[in-house]
Amino acid sequence: MPIRLQRLPLIFILAFAIAHFSGCASLEQMQNAITNLRRLQFKLDSVTTGILAGVDLSKASALSSLTLQDGLRLTTAFAKKSLPLTWTLKVAAKNPNDGTGGSSQRTATLSSLAWTLKIDEKETISGDISQPLEIPGTGQVAVIPLQMNLDLYTFFGERGYKEVLNLALAIAGKQGNAARLTLSAVPTVIVAGINVKYPGQIAIVDKEFTN
Repeated sequence: MPIRLQRLPLIFILAFAIAHFSGCASLEQMQNAITNLRRLQFKLDSVTTGILAGVDLSKASALSSLTLQDGLRLTTAFAKKSLPLTWTLKVAAKNPNDGTGGSSQRTATLSSLAWTLKIDEKETISGDISQPLEIPGTGQVAVIPLQMNLDLYTFFGERGYKEVLNLALAIAGKQGNAARLTLSAVPTVIVAGINVKYPGQIAIVDKEFTN
């Protein structure tokens, strides 16, 4: 079950962090790292239209809007038990350490965001960001594009042709969105050269920022 860092006792957070710091790290560095980790927030921002078994979904909002040629291609792919879907899921990251509210302004460097994609609460593929990302302490949002490649038939083929295609259109069609998606993720943040890994998964959704 995803957990939230602010609900963990501070002594547990400190003990977890200390176990991952070198002996030369100062208490101030540890406190800064923990503060950054606790305040960094994430949200599913948007999706791009995708490609399903070679069919461009950018003009399709429903099964009835598919061309005859595209429909034949998709029924053939389903019969072969393969419906690969490729699209981009954009994650918004916000660093509230902007110097207001009694906190110091700090830039957070996200070195890892190990994630697992859930569709309709079902776990599918996993991945990570390709390179570290700096999130300035300005209160502004940084967008992280995550390339998604999965075979919908592998995970949802038992639902039948129409339901699987409707799912693809809901996710990556002309009017697609992230409402049916959740990222279970474990962020790792670098502060003053120190890697601090979140001690549990967080659930990143499209409705609100979470940390």
